[in-house]
Amino acid sequence: MKLDMPEMENPDLNVSSLIDMVFLLLVYFISTCTLVRSEGDLGIKLPGMLAQAEAVDMPDEQIIEIQESGAVFLNGREFDRAARTEKEQHELPELAGCLAKYRLACSAAKNEAMVTISAADEVKHQRVIDVMNTCAMAGIKNVTFGAVSE
Repeated sequence: MKLDMPEMENPDLNVSSLIDMVFLLLVYFISTCTLVRSEGDLGIKLPGMLAQAEAVDMPDEQIIEIQESGAVFLNGREFDRAARTEKEQHELPELAGCLAKYRLACSAAKNEAMVTISAADEVKHQRVIDVMNTCAMAGIKNVTFGAVSE
């Protein structure tokens, strides 16, 4: 038996109210949200080194002399004379502190820190290595060797 079914119409979807609701929600969320500032936009000033206002006369280089006895002189001043233990003899803490201050002063004056090592002929190689290690600990990379002035 055949039944007569009425033909179904294609339903129309009214999207105008849907679009209105989306725009209303969009306006609501934009107006209620707070904008978070990124870290790069914050005005934070970190502590740092100040540039020198006027030029400071810095010597072009520091001269480290090593005598035959193992005594170390920086520009005529003896350093680490009273080293008691063997470890203190190899580390040269006074010289390292002075060279570190020299490197900081050179970087503030925008100069390059340079050191010249003048070792006597009979100096043990270990003492020269100790001085080079001290320069490395102080952060000085420009180290040259010179002849001993007689």
